[in-house]
Amino acid sequence: MHDLICVILLGIIEGVTEFLPISSTGHLLIAEDFGLGARSDLFNVGIQAGAILAITLIYRTRIWQLLTQWRERSNRDYLCKLLVAFFITCVLGVVVTHYGFKLPETITPIAWALLLGGFWILAAEAVAARQVDRKEITWRVAILVGIAQIVAGIFPGTSRSGATIFTAMLAGTSNRPAATEFSFLVGIPTMYAATGYELLKVLKHGGAAHEDWTALIVGFVVSLVVAFIVVKWLLGYIRTHRFTWFAIYRIVLGAALLLLIPTGA
Repeated sequence: MHDLICVILLGIIEGVTEFLPISSTGHLLIAEDFGLGARSDLFNVGIQAGAILAITLIYRTRIWQLLTQWRERSNRDYLCKLLVAFFITCVLGVVVTHYGFKLPETITPIAWALLLGGFWILAAEAVAARQVDRKEITWRVAILVGIAQIVAGIFPGTSRSGATIFTAMLAGTSNRPAATEFSFLVGIPTMYAATGYELLKVLKHGGAAHEDWTALIVGFVVSLVVAFIVVKWLLGYIRTHRFTWFAIYRIVLGAALLLLIPTGA
């Protein structure tokens, strides 16, 4: 029963944090270190897949529109920018993976990423507030968002959604809902590709042989349901609110971890 509760809590944490700009990787690591226990790579991939499916379901109408009405110039232009951002992420991802450019997933670098990311959000909001409300996704935004996804992958705790949303806002898409939609849509193929890659690695090395499939299924379902609810709430929230509270939360959590965790942890 205790293990099932831990699985449910990890699914909730993944569902809540995957698309909020507060870092799912950081929160899962913190949770595992503080009592919920380390899980297999396949489990972590599985619960992330639940969150990805949730965002796919939420944007199913928009995705269908882009795929079936691509002859319309606006849809074709938007789709091309999504593909370019995804392509940039894939190419840089291969380079990063080949050369091993990634910080260790330990508390100290994650704490710094949370802290600095909080100030990044405040800066982006301040810059966007002084701009004319712009919903357009430019080629500059698409290219920089593609790069931002890799930066988030290199620095655990950065938050993929946070890095991409606020890069878009700083690059010219000052409208929060527009920047968020592009971030989430480009994240769908990116995260499916990353999850598929991790899954293949796990299966190749025999990681599925001794997997607790009941726990994985429970975590997947919990993550799916929670992520669906959280993203629906977030999309309504950002129409009338800034991301300021998320920034404050990151700064406080990052500072607290740096003060409480022994050096080198």
